[in-house]
Amino acid sequence: MPLRQTQPPHALDPAAQPATELIFGEWYPALRTEGVGRGKSTTALLLGVPLLVGRKNDGSLFALRDLCPHRGIPLSAGWFDGETVQCKYHGWKFEPCGGQCVEIPSLTQLDTLQPTKIYAAAYPCREADGYAWVFLPEPGVGRLHDETNLPRVPEVPKFSAKFRTAHLQADLPCNVDHGIIGLMDPAHGPFVHQSWWWRSAASIHEKTKHFEPLPDGFRMSSHAPSANSAPYKLLGVYGEAITTTIDFTLPNRRYETIRAGSKWFASLTTVTPVTPSSCRIDVVACWNVFYSVPLVPALARYFGAKFVRQDQETMVEQAAGLRYRPAMMLIDDADKPAKWYFALKQRRLTGKGEHPLPGPVELHWRS
Repeated sequence: MPLRQTQPPHALDPAAQPATELIFGEWYPALRTEGVGRGKSTTALLLGVPLLVGRKNDGSLFALRDLCPHRGIPLSAGWFDGETVQCKYHGWKFEPCGGQCVEIPSLTQLDTLQPTKIYAAAYPCREADGYAWVFLPEPGVGRLHDETNLPRVPEVPKFSAKFRTAHLQADLPCNVDHGIIGLMDPAHGPFVHQSWWWRSAASIHEKTKHFEPLPDGFRMSSHAPSANSAPYKLLGVYGEAITTTIDFTLPNRRYETIRAGSKWFASLTTVTPVTPSSCRIDVVACWNVFYSVPLVPALARYFGAKFVRQDQETMVEQAAGLRYRPAMMLIDDADKPAKWYFALKQRRLTGKGEHPLPGPVELHWRS
C-alpha cells in the first residue's frame, strides 16, 4: 500500500512554490469560450497578467488588461454593453478590441485632452479549438499596431472534415517548468498511471525512440505506439499499421498525432503559466476513430479526465517538496527531453546558444 501523507495547507499555495522566468511574445490559451457569448465578458489570469476577455455583439473576441489606465481599478468591476467597456470609477469608456478610449465623462468644452489618444492595454485575441488564445508581448512593448506578422494561433491538426472533439483542464500548484517536464517525462507512466487500461509496474520494458530537432523544439519521430497501452491496441481493429508522432515546441505545446490509414487521433496539450509559480494544463483532442460509436466521446472524456487527474494529484503531492527548493537530478536518456526543454528555453530567453539537438538522436529507457 502506498503511504498517504497529509500535506500542510501552504504546500498548495502557489506563493510557496518557486517561481520561474516566463516566455512572452507567444500565444497562450486564456480560457474556454463556450461561456463567453455575445455581449458577455469574464476574467482570466495569464502569465501574471490580469485579463478581461469578452465577445462583442459582432462576435469578435477581445482581451484587455484588466486595469483601467486612469487609476488602476479593474475594468471588470465596471460594465460591458457589447460594444464598449466602461470603468466603474470615473466612467471612462474603451473600445475593447483595440483598447482606445472613446469617452471621458468628466471632460468639459474647456479641456483640450483628446480621449482617443489614450489606450487601455489590449492584446490580440483569437478563437481556436474552443479556446480564447491571447498573444502577450514582451513586457514594456507598447501597443501592437500591426498584427499581420504574429505567429499562427496553435491548433490541433485535423485530417478529415468530420471529427469529434473533447477537452480537459487541470490546475497545477507548481511553476510551468515542472508542469512541462512532467508532461514529457516517459518514465512515470507505469507508476503514476497504473491501471488495467494503460500501464502497470509489470508492463515495464525497454524502449528505443528516435528524436529529431524542430526550430523551437523537438520531435519523437513517427513510430509504432507502445504495445503496453490498451487504447493504442484498439486501433488494430482497422487492420492498418498504427503510427504515432509527438512534437514539443516552445513555449508549452505538445502535439500528438496517431494514424491508422484514414483514421486518426490528434491532441494538443499545453501547460500554461497562470503566474510565475503556478500553471494550468489543457488538453484538446480531435479524432475520427470509432466516429459512429455513440459512447466514444463520453468514454474519451472519462478516461482522459482520470489520466489527467492522476498527473494532477502527483503534482499536488510534489508541490509539498518543491516548496523547499530542492535541486533537480536529471538522469540518463529518460530525462534528456527535460534537459532539451531547459536548454531551448534558456536559448529563447537569452537569444544565445545552439539547439541542444545537433541532429537526429536515439534514446533508450524502460517504461
